[in-house]
Amino acid sequence: MATDQSVQITNTTKADFDHIVTELDEFWGENPPAHLHHCSLIHQFGDSAFVAKDGDKIVAYLFGFLAQNAPSSYVHLIAVRESHKGRGLGTKLYERFVEFARSRGAREVRAQTTPANLRSIAFHKSIGMELLGEPDERGIPVMRGQGGPGKDRVVFRMDI
Repeated sequence: MATDQSVQITNTTKADFDHIVTELDEFWGENPPAHLHHCSLIHQFGDSAFVAKDGDKIVAYLFGFLAQNAPSSYVHLIAVRESHKGRGLGTKLYERFVEFARSRGAREVRAQTTPANLRSIAFHKSIGMELLGEPDERGIPVMRGQGGPGKDRVVFRMDI
């Protein structure tokens, strides 16, 4: 996998957030999860929100935060622009987030997705995260009801 040496990772600004939400389909394809993109991820958790830029162009982003009830951290969203997938940018963003979380006392990082998001499942497994829960009918470990009644989620965890 080739990585982009020219890409710089910085904290996300409000201008970056505004730019991201106007181009969600460039990162997510059809039916992007606009409802998961909240400004509070920048205003209240800006220290744990990162963008990868190639020049002035945002090519990937990660929005995370620290848990308040445990020495843990959580990646809420991670996305790479379709034109930049396969270049290691998601891994670099996770590395930056883990560095941040560890420096604030977190000892684990967690994330979750839907059982249908096979691309996310493959990515999180590739960076060494374990999948929690019991296997579903396809053999994918899921946490039953994690997203609410009848809404199973794939939950990822990694010691940091």
